[in-house]
Amino acid sequence: MTKQIIQSICLIIVISLLAFSWATIENITFIKTVDAKATKATKALFDNLKRNAGKQVLFGQEDALAYGVEWKEWNKSRSDIKDVCGKHPSLVGWEMSKLGQGPLNIDSVSFKHMRGWIKEIYKIGGVNTISWHMDNFVTGSDSWDVGEKVVTTILPGGKHHAAYKAKLDLFADYLKSLKVGFIFQKPIPIIFRPFHEHTGGWFWWGRPHCTAEEYKTLWHFTVDYLKNEKQVHNLLYCYSTDVFKDEADYMEFYPGDDYVDILGLDDYHDLSVKGKSEDLVRRLRLLVEMAEQRGKVPAFSETGQEAIPDEKWWTERLLNPIKSDPVASRIAYLMVWRNARKNHHYGPYPNHPSTRNFLTFSKDNWLVFEGRIPDLYRIHR
Repeated sequence: MTKQIIQSICLIIVISLLAFSWATIENITFIKTVDAKATKATKALFDNLKRNAGKQVLFGQEDALAYGVEWKEWNKSRSDIKDVCGKHPSLVGWEMSKLGQGPLNIDSVSFKHMRGWIKEIYKIGGVNTISWHMDNFVTGSDSWDVGEKVVTTILPGGKHHAAYKAKLDLFADYLKSLKVGFIFQKPIPIIFRPFHEHTGGWFWWGRPHCTAEEYKTLWHFTVDYLKNEKQVHNLLYCYSTDVFKDEADYMEFYPGDDYVDILGLDDYHDLSVKGKSEDLVRRLRLLVEMAEQRGKVPAFSETGQEAIPDEKWWTERLLNPIKSDPVASRIAYLMVWRNARKNHHYGPYPNHPSTRNFLTFSKDNWLVFEGRIPDLYRIHR
């Protein structure tokens, strides 16, 4: 092949790439996400989650592929959910706590293997969401250490601000490593859910331990630093409270529409033995209405009942009350917590008493598991 032919081929490739890049920009500007420079796939995910809400609900679980009840196999595509119903969940949650402090996170999950599972979920068309139980920057203990005021110390000008930025630097590097593709690698879209359940008091960023303005300032700095300073453009940002009384309660710490893509709710209380389904439905109605008014995605971002003592919990407590309500049913996804062991699990596992009911639950067309996930990463307009 002559030098001239090679140059011509290279020129054609460059022109094609430029044309593709321009078309990509032109096609996604009408999708308004927090990050105006978000990748096309990230914007498509936001748009499709919003458009599909009310039609289908993605079912998810924390750490689903990393381990289950009485097993941990790093190299197998396995989950307790798949062992029970034959399909992985369509959404999986992951945790960043202990990032930069060793090879494993707070739940003994390898960050290296997590990267592979995130890619696997993306390749089947599923969604990955990340939370971060950050250690206490003042004491060095975990996120449940609430004895000291922390938020003010990590804001700009605070004593531990540099340490907080260093953590965000590690996080940005990890996010940039989440790519797929052979020649042209593309970043995997991620839903990031920082400083969650702040309406409670069990984390150092919770309502009793900082003011609304401090929380908002921390959120603003975090988002701006990741997208502007670190050039991370594959994130959607999820604001998720614990249980709330009304719209004013939910919105007290809200960082603003320019800083939030997804409105989430973490609610274990209403699905506990003492909880009431009508309270859950009422909260989800409010959540959906607030999200739709603002052009955001509504999500049931974390829930479950530990050990699932009710054999019909999946249909009677979770599915039927939400699905039967015309407003509450318009959530985009719901995620149950992890399966750590027999006395601490939130999904079924083989031979658990709720397994038969979960099979009925998983076959409901309203819910989405592996194998029937819509194309979430392509713009359909």
